[in-house]
Amino acid sequence: MGMFDVFTGSKSAPKGVARQPLPVVRQALLSLNRRTAPWGVRDGSAEGVDLVAEWKIVDARWYEVFGKAGLEKVFRILMRFDDAAGEIRAVDQEWSVQWQAGVPRLSLAAGAFRGQKKEISFGAVAAFREEDRRLGVVYDYSFSTGEIKKPLQEAALANGWGWRGVAVGKL
Repeated sequence: MGMFDVFTGSKSAPKGVARQPLPVVRQALLSLNRRTAPWGVRDGSAEGVDLVAEWKIVDARWYEVFGKAGLEKVFRILMRFDDAAGEIRAVDQEWSVQWQAGVPRLSLAAGAFRGQKKEISFGAVAAFREEDRRLGVVYDYSFSTGEIKKPLQEAALANGWGWRGVAVGKL
């Protein structure tokens, strides 16, 4: 790897860990999906990549949570397997979200972002609760790009693959 790895989030395949075949590492990444997680991994054929990891902004179970949080941007990671190099090449994308009647409408951000991103957003809403008429936190949230990226990287490394964050150039 190179001197810019700290900026791109690139990580070499760990020494001493046997490199698993591509179908095994692909399944390891897809197995990170959990019904209770606000993000998921899916096939990326429609986008011309191997896999996509993204917030579940259009999932009916989650868009209410994202809407209440006032989320204005959606983060996703496009991934392509480089079997010859034994690494997963990944690029981050950011999308703008507009909420209409509580339902999300996605559009590419005007200043379209492509590269590597680290971002954390959080907040809380306090109000008088109906059940006990006391002031208290009725909703709190935090979203971090690392919440998606870290498990993906760990799965790649555990299977003997490297992770290459792509900022410029071909994915």
